[in-house]
Amino acid sequence: MNNQEFNVSEILQFIKKHYMSIIIVIALLIVGFGSFFQVGTEEEGVVTRLGKHVRTVTPGLKMKIPFAEKVYKVPVERQKKQEFGFRTQQAGVRTEYSRTGSVTEDEAIMLTGDLNLANVQWVVQYRVNDPYNYLFKVRNPDNTLRDLSEAITRQIVGDRTVNEVLTVGRAEIASEVKVLLQEISKEYSLGIEIAQVVLQDINPPESVKQAFNAVNEAQQERETLINEAKSEYNKVIPRARGQAEETIQKAEGYATQRVNNAQGEVARFNALYEEYVQAPEVTKRRIYLETLQDVLPKLGDKIITSEKGNNMIPLLKKELN
Repeated sequence: MNNQEFNVSEILQFIKKHYMSIIIVIALLIVGFGSFFQVGTEEEGVVTRLGKHVRTVTPGLKMKIPFAEKVYKVPVERQKKQEFGFRTQQAGVRTEYSRTGSVTEDEAIMLTGDLNLANVQWVVQYRVNDPYNYLFKVRNPDNTLRDLSEAITRQIVGDRTVNEVLTVGRAEIASEVKVLLQEISKEYSLGIEIAQVVLQDINPPESVKQAFNAVNEAQQERETLINEAKSEYNKVIPRARGQAEETIQKAEGYATQRVNNAQGEVARFNALYEEYVQAPEVTKRRIYLETLQDVLPKLGDKIITSEKGNNMIPLLKKELN
């Protein structure tokens, strides 16, 4: 017990004797440890001196003025995301989502341009590209970005019909939301860069989902019938047009042939007429003989007699004489 009291008294005497040196050593340790700080590989450090921004530092071991300068570390390489209409409960190989709750349902329900309702779920992925603006230009920039994203998405969805939102317009909506969200974020100096906007899932509200599905089935059946009719049209109409074109070409060929034949007959008749005018009797007999030459071979075994029953040969001889 006496030894312990002796040790304590010695320590107190040593402190009283060297208290200034001890204070200086402690101060130097505090200043030394307070002068250095570490910035992570995914971060940038924003340094303020008495509340005023003085510099932004890159990753690594850095120095600052103790007590006068303060460091804010911002993860600029880390990608963040905001979920709308659902929440991720457990991430992993089999990620679990929650789509129930008043907050998520209010976010998801939107009015389309044709006064229908759609349940829209989407994700905004972003990162910090200006740490100073992110920290000091806007109070709570993440919440501001969330409000902007919801307002812009409602605006763009409200300009389209429910069919466009549910089917062909999804990619265009996501692209427009990203562009407009980036423009307003830059205008508000949020210090945020929008990496991607993804429309996760779009469905009609549960109360009208069955009726909407029935309408979709009817529209799909209509499209099927229209496609079948177009297919049949493409088969029948070209064939009919080809047949009509073929008939027209045949008719034109026949007309050309008849006209050429008629013109040939006219030319032949005119030639005969000119011969007839020059030598009527000779021409008349020649025509008569040429006609018999064409007609008699076609008679076959038939015998032509005169009205008196005489043989045709004397008649032919008489005519020939």
